[in-house]
Amino acid sequence: MRINLTKKDLVNAIYMQVGFSKQITESVVEEFFFIIISNLSKKKSVKISKFGTFLIRSKSSRIGRNPKTKEETEISKRDVVLFKPSKEFKELLNNNGKNAT
Repeated sequence: MRINLTKKDLVNAIYMQVGFSKQITESVVEEFFFIIISNLSKKKSVKISKFGTFLIRSKSSRIGRNPKTKEETEISKRDVVLFKPSKEFKELLNNNGKNAT
């Protein structure tokens, strides 16, 4: 039993729903991800209505510790991607969780 949804699974699901060829559907999915990634790389947030917002957050450098050796090293400054789900998305998840029990 797989627990991950892959890009291939997305393409197949959209292909079955919409009826475009798999090649066109794959191009649409690839372009969708490209638009999100290119906007995030320009430090722009991406808001998808009734789904959520992808944001870039800068993390400053800090001292980290190797749990095995207890050796301290500096963790460099970097940008990370955050996802903030929309209110509708949270409600959908919470309502489905209550109905499943």
